[in-house]
Amino acid sequence: MNQKLTLSELNQKIKDALLDAFPGTVWVVAEVSELKHNRSGHCYLELVEKEGNTITARSRATIWSYTYRMLKPYFETSTGQLFTEGIKVLVQATVEYHPAYGLSLNIKDIDPTYTVGDMAMQRKEIINRLKAEGVFDMNKELALPLVPQKIAVISSATAAGYQDFMNQLENNEYGFKFYTKLFEAYMQGAETVPSIIHALERIFAHDDFFDAVAIIRGGGATADLSSFDDYDLAMNITQFPLPVITGIGHEKDDTIIDLVAHTRMKTPTAVAEFFVSGVERYYERLLELENGIVQLTRETLEFQQDKLERIAEGLKYSVADFINDRQRQLSKRGNELQQNVSRFSFKKHNELTELRHSLDSGLSVWFVEAKNNMGKTQRMLRRLVGEAVFKADAKLNHQQDLLSGRVQNLLAKERDRILINENSVRLLNPENVLKRGFTLTLKDGKIIKSSNDVAVGEQLETRFADGTVESKIIKKK
Repeated sequence: MNQKLTLSELNQKIKDALLDAFPGTVWVVAEVSELKHNRSGHCYLELVEKEGNTITARSRATIWSYTYRMLKPYFETSTGQLFTEGIKVLVQATVEYHPAYGLSLNIKDIDPTYTVGDMAMQRKEIINRLKAEGVFDMNKELALPLVPQKIAVISSATAAGYQDFMNQLENNEYGFKFYTKLFEAYMQGAETVPSIIHALERIFAHDDFFDAVAIIRGGGATADLSSFDDYDLAMNITQFPLPVITGIGHEKDDTIIDLVAHTRMKTPTAVAEFFVSGVERYYERLLELENGIVQLTRETLEFQQDKLERIAEGLKYSVADFINDRQRQLSKRGNELQQNVSRFSFKKHNELTELRHSLDSGLSVWFVEAKNNMGKTQRMLRRLVGEAVFKADAKLNHQQDLLSGRVQNLLAKERDRILINENSVRLLNPENVLKRGFTLTLKDGKIIKSSNDVAVGEQLETRFADGTVESKIIKKK
């Protein structure tokens, strides 16, 4: 029968075998999956090895307090990375086996250069993965509003960087107003990534209200920056619908979220200056447009005033020319009418004279031939001749009266039209307008057409028909 061993004897043999196999220290590569330290300062870890997401090996490890006090700051200073879960390390350890507690590693030293290389490789893999997925520049391609004044802030309420950001934003020299809403998140430690992602999800629910997101972190250890090289956090930022501005508070290195964000600033104060400068540029543009509009309006008014003055001057001469032309036409027509009437009267007089001569000749012949006729017939003929002459004279007089009346009517109408035109021109004369009780108000020699053209305290000149009065505006309604 084979030799029987108690459990303690078996464990002692395992311990002895391990001691023979590993009499000194060994260098072990592993990933820290759990890390805890107690009040005494001892650090307890769980180290694992993975293939993909599958754990292929696991072991407990311990760093006693006197060693941990030296290794932790040495590691974090050398790597710029917190000594925490999720990192790969190369540790020097002794292999120990306790009959009651089993196998464990007692860590004596750590090689930070291995972790730095592994972190750099992981960082490069994350950047290449984001680029391969076509999302690396997505947030940069978003258009930042011309006036970004509604800002969602991700930070810690007690962080000095947040206070610096708010102070710079609220006390900007231009007095610009900003609306900010703080979405609190951890800015260091293991909860940094999930808390920032949660803050982004809360902002996403109101993305139509905000103009941009500011992720700010002021001060703190450089080792805390590793949280901002996380793939999940970077992926959330690349696909976020609002421009993300970062101010992580470090100047030498860019984290991955700095690289994928819309704009990277060095400090929270610089982020605030970025927003203030954006509004300042828009404000200066508005001032330029305002000055341009004022100048264009002034030039347009001056041009139109000159144009009106030229039109008025031209109208003055045109009216005078029109009146003179109409007077010449009326005089010409009056002369022509007078000549026509004279010719008509002369013609009719000649015709009547010829008619009389003809009648006289006829009567003389007839009288000679009918001398012996009865006296009654002679009287009849004389009466007929007299009636004919009377009718001819009456007809001629009627035609003369008719022509004379028409001429007088035409001349009266033309005189009335000339008087109307003269009155219109006289009424349009500014001096006559003033005589009717109207006044002209001028500022710097220019006519005021609207209350918007003057301001309280300005000097005005009011022009009456018999002089001018200067006044000063003390109130506008």
